[in-house]
Amino acid sequence: MDLINRSLFQPPTLLLTGIPGLEAIQIWISIPLCVMYLIALLGNCIILFVIKTTSRLHEPQYIFLSMLATTDVGLSLSTLPTVLMVFLLNHREIEFHSCLTQMFFIHTFSSMESAILLAMAFDRFVAICNPLHYTMVLTSPRIIGMGIAAIIRGVVLMVPLPILLKRLSFCKDVILSHCYCYHPDVMKLACGPVRVNIIYGLSLVLCSFGVDAVFIVISYILILKTVLDIASEDGQLKALNTCVSHIFTVCIFYVPLIVLALIHRFGTFTSPLLHVTMANLFLFLTPVLNPLVYSLKTKQIRSVIYKVFKGRGNLFK
Repeated sequence: MDLINRSLFQPPTLLLTGIPGLEAIQIWISIPLCVMYLIALLGNCIILFVIKTTSRLHEPQYIFLSMLATTDVGLSLSTLPTVLMVFLLNHREIEFHSCLTQMFFIHTFSSMESAILLAMAFDRFVAICNPLHYTMVLTSPRIIGMGIAAIIRGVVLMVPLPILLKRLSFCKDVILSHCYCYHPDVMKLACGPVRVNIIYGLSLVLCSFGVDAVFIVISYILILKTVLDIASEDGQLKALNTCVSHIFTVCIFYVPLIVLALIHRFGTFTSPLLHVTMANLFLFLTPVLNPLVYSLKTKQIRSVIYKVFKGRGNLFK
């Protein structure tokens, strides 16, 4: 009986996982990971700097982009310590409460990013479907309100996650499936009843990511309907071209998220390598690709970045 009681506890540490079967070369895998982190942090910080210092970019579309870049920086910083710890230092242990803290920030920033993608879809909807009222609808107070609402929603929805996990006992293996702490992954280690955790987790996904995705789809259906009513083909292409970057960002955010959720739901039928691959795609794709996509696709940002670096280059001549 004493042995059973000792096994029902919150473990002092959990073990993170790198890439199964490639433990011997994880030090080499850390090199591209460091490069991706550098691109994510530097790229998003450059976008924030360019938007902040360029007055003609102080428009709703670019303010929302700066919010997206901020959440990408937050998401990258949330996972940076454990990812580099596992791959660069081969140190897999993470303290239980530190794991819960990291999990909270990862899920909070993910929820914020989903909300901001919805706000950006609304921005494109107003710009294309009701351009004459664009500045009247998307005023500065409303934009700030959307940003604050995204933060509040993320924090309020995610606070119960670590609280619900702390009430559980852990008597199974303490080995996680990823190189960072993810709610379904931590929950699977519990040996007590997790029905409340499952119900809340599912409700959270449906009420945040699910609702956001539905409204984003509705926005683009209405946008497509408006675009098809434009008489000239050039006008149609020009209108759709303003949405390409956002559509790409939505896809690289939601597709890995959905696949990762399905893997955790039907995990017994998938390989550990697929778990890790999709987890890392969810982790790196959006923060790394967003600054590249918007820098290359958005002419205004591209031209400002070119002028900044051209000016810096002339200083060294």
